[in-house]
Amino acid sequence: MKISDLLRLSFDNLRRRKGRTALTVIGVVVGTCAIIVMISLGIAINIQNEAMLASWGDLTQIQIYNYSWSSTGSEVPKLDDEMLDTIRAYPNVVAATPYYQPNNLNGNVFAGKNDRYSMYLWNCYGLYADTMEPMGFELLSGSWLTDDMNLGRRRIPILIGENMAYEFEDTRKSYNSGRRQIWSGQVDSLGNPVPPFFDPEKEELTLRLTNYDENPKTMDYELVVVGVLKSDYSRHYFTESGIVMRLADLKMLEEASKKLNGNRESTSYVYVNGVQQKEQDNGYQEVYIKVDKVDNVEPVETWLQELGYQTNSMTQVREDMQASVAQSQMILGGLAAVSLFVAALNIANTMTMAIYERTKEIGVMKVLGCELGKIRTMFLMEAGGIGLLGGIIGVVFSLLISFVLNNLSAIMMFFNNEGGVDVGSLMGSLGGMGYYGDGAAGAISVIPFWLILLGLCFSTLVGLLSGILPARRATRISALEAIRHE
Repeated sequence: MKISDLLRLSFDNLRRRKGRTALTVIGVVVGTCAIIVMISLGIAINIQNEAMLASWGDLTQIQIYNYSWSSTGSEVPKLDDEMLDTIRAYPNVVAATPYYQPNNLNGNVFAGKNDRYSMYLWNCYGLYADTMEPMGFELLSGSWLTDDMNLGRRRIPILIGENMAYEFEDTRKSYNSGRRQIWSGQVDSLGNPVPPFFDPEKEELTLRLTNYDENPKTMDYELVVVGVLKSDYSRHYFTESGIVMRLADLKMLEEASKKLNGNRESTSYVYVNGVQQKEQDNGYQEVYIKVDKVDNVEPVETWLQELGYQTNSMTQVREDMQASVAQSQMILGGLAAVSLFVAALNIANTMTMAIYERTKEIGVMKVLGCELGKIRTMFLMEAGGIGLLGGIIGVVFSLLISFVLNNLSAIMMFFNNEGGVDVGSLMGSLGGMGYYGDGAAGAISVIPFWLILLGLCFSTLVGLLSGILPARRATRISALEAIRHE
């Protein structure tokens, strides 16, 4: 007997008992649909959580908080350029750079005729030039800083934040004047945005360093804007209104400022175990590391912590969210599994009843020399066919339910429910931490192609497993007794 003959016999047997087959298939449909929908809700919640975390910060970024003394009082390895070279060479690390901000850089940036516009140099950072783009910063215009950029003596290339120009004040206006400074987001009487006093990409900027003495000394540098950063607080607040320059340039300015102040350095102290001690120079205090994948953040962070550094990343928050979603899914998935278990019992019952009804047919097949394996295969095909058919219909219903859930507010509004549905509360009750209404990140249910295949395979497997015992029972029936069976 060929496989095609077995398939035809199995199909004919299921078709002859349409009512019983339909009732059994319904159980598989309910179980498959429930499991797929439950998993799709968990997938959607994880996407929501990932989107929310991404809005807080880069999921593949690790921040090192470097202090002179660790929480245990032991010394931490110095976080200098040599250590950063070691970190950059570590597997899965894409980029590593300090966000360096000098403590004793006293200066102002001037623009306009006769230095009319002034800004205090407070939001200025130094970074490795080749790390800006890999770290995920974006440019609105211009180009990135490069190590080989040479503009001449006392000319420094810089990147500026998107709204850095709004930090300038008009020194010709009094401090009590509302026109001394224009703020980002300020609008005129017609509601139009008020532009800053000048365009920093076109205006010449002068950085003037000043000492702290009664007899002030100054030193001027020209700042050349080569690019404008897109504002993104999740990356860093200097993208809004700060100045970014190459680390070497900022350190050069720091040395120049020290010379203006007679090479005087301030001394700071810390308390360790209640004892005041001079703070040690332990390198950069703030370092950011970019990892290639989210899954590789944890091993890199663990390695850094083993070195003695205090780190921060979104990994722990992400894991907590995933654990919460997994817990909710286990509860809902358990309920769905119960329905599928009931469907499996129905399949086993259906196949057992079919054996009783077809005992004589089984005996005839044995007498005619049909192999026991073929008989077993025929009943397994019938059971697997019930599971597959139920899985297909279950997948169709799952896609329909997913569509309804994702368009629930629009559907409710169509039926004159002006209030709609509180989607955020619905997602939160299932373990979601936030709701973002854009694309896949705004979906309540997400059914990827692999989940469809999983649902079909699982339902078919349940059918096959449910048919094993009835199929074995069919092969053990005595041929003579089966022929005499009425």
